[in-house]
Amino acid sequence: MKERFAKDKVVLGIRPMGRLATRTDLKAAATRDISGAMNAILADVFALCIKTKNFHWHISGPHFRDYHFLLDEQANQLYAMSDPIAERIRKIGGSTIRSIGHIARHQRVLDNDAEYVEPLAMLAELREDNKELAARLREMHNLCDVHHDIASAGLIEAWIDETERRTWFLFEASRKGDATGH
Repeated sequence: MKERFAKDKVVLGIRPMGRLATRTDLKAAATRDISGAMNAILADVFALCIKTKNFHWHISGPHFRDYHFLLDEQANQLYAMSDPIAERIRKIGGSTIRSIGHIARHQRVLDNDAEYVEPLAMLAELREDNKELAARLREMHNLCDVHHDIASAGLIEAWIDETERRTWFLFEASRKGDATGH
C-alpha cells in the first residue's frame, strides 16, 4: 500500500514537504507564490479588521450610531474573510500566519494608534485602506490565473466585491451634504 501511495505521489507531481503538507495538483511554485501572497492578504485583512474595530470603538459625533454600526458590520465582514483565506492557504499545501507578530511583519495596512481621530478622517482612512486591499486582491487574482488556481481566484472575486462595497459605503457615508442633506 505504501508503495502504491508513493507511486501516486510521483504521478501527481506531489512532493512531501513535511507533516503539514497537503496533497494538491498545483506545482510547488504555485503553492509557494500563492501562499506567500495570500498570507500578506491575510495579514492586511487582520490589520484592517482591528483598525476598523478601533475606529468603531472610538467614533464620536452626531452620526455616532450610523458610523458605529457601519464600522462594526465592516469589521465583522473582514474577520469573516480570515478563516477562508487561511484555509485556502492550507488546502494548497502552504502554512499560514501564526501570531500577532507574524501579522505585523507582513501587513501593509498602516496602524492608527492616535488617541483621537475625527470621524470623517476615520472613514476616509478606512476607505483608502479598502481601496488598496481591493487592488492587492486583484494582483492576487492575477497570480492565481498564472498558476491556474481557479478555486482561489473564485474566492478572491467575492472578496473584491465585498471590499468594493465597503469602499463605496465609506465614500458615501463621508460625503458632505448640501443644505437639503444630499
